[in-house]
Amino acid sequence: MEDKFDCIIIGGGIAGLSAAMTLARNNAKFLLIERGEFSGAKNVSGGVLWGEGLSKLVPEYWNDEDAGFERYINHRRLTFMDGDSTFSIDFKSESFNEQPYKGIIVLRSKFDNWLSEKVMEAIEESDYADESFLAPNILVEEVLMDGGKAVGIRAGEEKFYADSIIIAEGVNNLLTRQVGLQNKYVPADALAVGVKEIIRYDQKVLEDRFQLNGLSGMSNEFIGTATQGVEGGGFLYTNKDTISFGLVLSMISLRDSGLKPYDILNEFKAHPVLKDTLKGGEVIEYSAHAVSTGDMKVMPKEIYSDGVLVAGEAANLLMNSGKAIQGMDYAMHSGILAAETIVEAKTKKDFSAGTLKNYRTKLEDSFVLKDMKNFQGAVDFLHSKQMFQTVPGLVCDFGKQFFSIKNEPTPKTREMLSKSVKKHSSYWELLKLGLKGARSL
Repeated sequence: MEDKFDCIIIGGGIAGLSAAMTLARNNAKFLLIERGEFSGAKNVSGGVLWGEGLSKLVPEYWNDEDAGFERYINHRRLTFMDGDSTFSIDFKSESFNEQPYKGIIVLRSKFDNWLSEKVMEAIEESDYADESFLAPNILVEEVLMDGGKAVGIRAGEEKFYADSIIIAEGVNNLLTRQVGLQNKYVPADALAVGVKEIIRYDQKVLEDRFQLNGLSGMSNEFIGTATQGVEGGGFLYTNKDTISFGLVLSMISLRDSGLKPYDILNEFKAHPVLKDTLKGGEVIEYSAHAVSTGDMKVMPKEIYSDGVLVAGEAANLLMNSGKAIQGMDYAMHSGILAAETIVEAKTKKDFSAGTLKNYRTKLEDSFVLKDMKNFQGAVDFLHSKQMFQTVPGLVCDFGKQFFSIKNEPTPKTREMLSKSVKKHSSYWELLKLGLKGARSL
């Protein structure tokens, strides 16, 4: 057998690059294989990387003029919608301007490429500057197994060997299934379709419209009936001179509707309130891709085995808790923990499942699996028909009454609320929904 790596990482997304950075800084010899021309080349997603994890991976990244983020979040908005109105909960805080930032807006193609450059810098400073590599434009077709243990990978006719493998292949679970850690494809009812446009503006126009200052930015999530009855919600994130705008739609609901994602997005953009918000922008990019809904039932049956670990979205690590859609931060942290486990295994010279199970322990003790377990009920709650139809309709109906001033006697607020409740639901149904929400969120 030819010279081995300590680890081969499959996938150059956030999980894989975070693992690579950790391995480089701990003087491990590794190979990261990415099927795109460069890290991020095939990644059409984007959004918010929440938390302070990046500052631990790349200290003081905000001082890097070429840092791969667009803006930091200091303004958050949640918008309920009906056919012609919106009602928003708005929060902005000076404390969000402090570094390290609590969330940064990224375009993944740019961000992943930047992070890969930082990994290369870490490799150059390691003991294996000439023996660790980032290898793009290579498709891994098989994880090589020997007696039930992962020992390397095959790409075409080429084979590479290692003491350990980190699978960070994204939502496509081909290799995770091949090594026996998952029995089937992720089912459609645990997947959604993300459809997104990048819309460009003059930077000053964008900053004035969304009240941005410097690198401050806004995230806006939308809940309501503007998706033509298809279960889902919308998002808007402000980049430097563009916005990321789109929808995340239930794959099952979309299939049953017979509608096309792009048609639903166009109808969504035509909403009278959003039409004003989006005025004057130029669409420069459109993309659609599958994303996980974060249902723990479709996680791999295990995330470790002899010689192999699974990280990021390949392990179905994603959560919509109602406050935010978290996926990139989970990918980053899981990649770091996977690499730390490999470093420990290298020290012990033991890459068996008995040692690599420490990765599971680390994840169980981290915010990743604690949050996924604590908020698992939110997955069903936030995707219920009441949350994307009944509640937004009720809230907007109440808003129309409350904020309308007429030359006639004004009803008490409780009378307006009662009228809206009777029109869209009942107090009993809202009580049950509230109790379910309280348990879930």
